[in-house]
Amino acid sequence: MPWAAQNLMNRRTEFAMKALQTDNFRALCREYEISPRIGYKWRDRFVQEGLGGMSELSRRPRSSPESVGEEVVCRMVALKERHRHWGPKKIREVYLRQWGKGPSVSSFKRVLERCGLTEKRKVRRSQEAGRIANGRKATAPNEVWTVDFKGWWHDANGRCDPLTVRDEYSRYLLELRALPDAKTESVQACFERLFEQHGLPGAIRSDNGTPFASSQALLGLSRLSAWWLANGIDLERSRPGCPQDNGGHERMHRDIAGELQGTEYEERQPAFDTWRQEFNEQRPHEGLGMKTPAEVYVPSVQRWSGTPEQIRYERMSTRKVTSSGEIKYEGEKIFVSRSLSGWDLGLQQREDGNLNVYFAQLLLGTLEPETLAFIPARPSKSTPAAEAALGT
Repeated sequence: MPWAAQNLMNRRTEFAMKALQTDNFRALCREYEISPRIGYKWRDRFVQEGLGGMSELSRRPRSSPESVGEEVVCRMVALKERHRHWGPKKIREVYLRQWGKGPSVSSFKRVLERCGLTEKRKVRRSQEAGRIANGRKATAPNEVWTVDFKGWWHDANGRCDPLTVRDEYSRYLLELRALPDAKTESVQACFERLFEQHGLPGAIRSDNGTPFASSQALLGLSRLSAWWLANGIDLERSRPGCPQDNGGHERMHRDIAGELQGTEYEERQPAFDTWRQEFNEQRPHEGLGMKTPAEVYVPSVQRWSGTPEQIRYERMSTRKVTSSGEIKYEGEKIFVSRSLSGWDLGLQQREDGNLNVYFAQLLLGTLEPETLAFIPARPSKSTPAAEAALGT
């Protein structure tokens, strides 16, 4: 039975004094009807603190919700009501920006929990952290943009599958667009607007789905990704079946699903624009030192002047790809890829007599003049030597 409350301190003291002399500690614990763990705790506390250590310590948190003033609690709750899907850290950061100082993160957490304004997140554990093969981790804005379709849902206007484009380094959401379809023309028009407004990124990372890539084409090139290359943008792709390779983008999609999917709005795009503005200008990110994406992002120094009519190759001969995806060499037609129709390819002479075939900065493969065979390259990044030989 538990020790009586009125005799609690005396019983603990009596036990602790006997515990210092007994040869059978567990038997003593059974006599006092406590577990060995509790017995060791009171014995050690008696040794370290004497009689003062035998009293019950308060379990009340040092910064309990009750110690937070009513006005402060009202402010905290009002902010949470305004940003229902934000956690305590983000709510506290917005609070500090408005009022200069405030309670600790733990106090925010306790107040919001007791007000029933928090919910436990499900933690998804992965077998591996995920890594982009031949990719890069952005160290500055516009080094890498990431792109994907959110995944469809139905609203009052029918099926909705918005396109999302994000700057990896700053988390800045460049676009959240309800397109009429997922065709190359629609997505390219969207990127033309982004390039005009923000300039060009160093690379674009996507998954292997259409229209970003084509599983049946040379090096997975689609007409859209070929257009990116023609504008001097490198390509990065996540591994098939590995969404963690684009983890930050997927995390943002979960926010969109939780805050936009299933809500009622008169028109999609105005609702999307409002959400994007809040995400960029109001929502702090722990990975940015609690800054907002808009406080970190800056436009690219590489401005866009429109799609080039053709790609210029220095110290290379060129061949135009026909509508059937072929080039002519020594009077013979050699198939390369229909995704490159209308574009010039660069042929670079090699020491072994063969020719490297380039599209923009990407090595497509090797042409053997003797057999007139085109041997596709394995997916890899362009080499510095190739980049030096290109003028785009």
